[in-house]
Amino acid sequence: MRATFLGTGGAVPTTVRAPSAVLVNRDGERLLFDCGEGTQRQMMRYGTGFGISHLFVTHLHGDHILGIPGLIQTLDFNERDDPLAIHGPPGSKRHLEELVRAGGYQPSFHVSVHETRPGNVAYRGDDYEVRAFETEHRTSSVGYALVEDDRPGRFNRERAEELGVPVGPEFSKLHDGESVELEDGTVVEPEQVVGDPRPGRKLVYTGDTRPLDSTAEIAESADLLIHDATFTDDESGRAAKTGHATAREAARVARDAGVRKLALTHISARYAAHPDPLLAQASDVFDGDVFVAEDGQTVEIPFSDADD
Repeated sequence: MRATFLGTGGAVPTTVRAPSAVLVNRDGERLLFDCGEGTQRQMMRYGTGFGISHLFVTHLHGDHILGIPGLIQTLDFNERDDPLAIHGPPGSKRHLEELVRAGGYQPSFHVSVHETRPGNVAYRGDDYEVRAFETEHRTSSVGYALVEDDRPGRFNRERAEELGVPVGPEFSKLHDGESVELEDGTVVEPEQVVGDPRPGRKLVYTGDTRPLDSTAEIAESADLLIHDATFTDDESGRAAKTGHATAREAARVARDAGVRKLALTHISARYAAHPDPLLAQASDVFDGDVFVAEDGQTVEIPFSDADD
């Protein structure tokens, strides 16, 4: 799984940071989180491809949605046939449908729009789900957590052979949770040769928000937390007034959640080209892997036990 930051800027785009958009490629399935203006150009520029299956919108401010009409029409020009599902916060359905059909345009492929509430599963995939969670901005908003199912524990081949399990299909059955009967009538249970379930990966994207306990709760032990970090400490009052977080506040959420990696994003134009103060203030609080996301940056998200 990898995340590509297509836009990392705040409400005002700059020459170095486009408005909000993050594309997640999970085993070949592409999911887009927010779609600021020009997102389709960023997708071309950074080579992510257009084959997204779902678009998850955190809220309806322009820097998160104005790329939707252009993206829809670009997909159509590329002769797309596959359907596209768009998910948004409560009260967003009519407005998102209007964006899809901006200027009277009617896409030739099916586009469905769905509202989701905090605590609900916005989308269930084959072995993962995208959950909506509470955020606090100046409008109806949600964040999204991509949470993979637990994986089977490691298979102990040596122990299986000791128990007399023949090499072959029986190994797979045991690993899949099925018991196996041997020729002498002995039954070998999966728990005898398979370790404890291993966690899947977790990616959490807040969109624009104040720092909340709900974010720390859903981001517990996340592999990557992408958090609003619009301002530094000296603009903390403005952050509170406008429904954003400072880098230090984002770092506190990451620390409390025990995440492996923190990405600071939605960077105000005042720090667009010089974000070092944001990184410094976040690093004061969170001693894990923290970075200020840059447009075009791709982050690989391995399993937590990949090095075991």
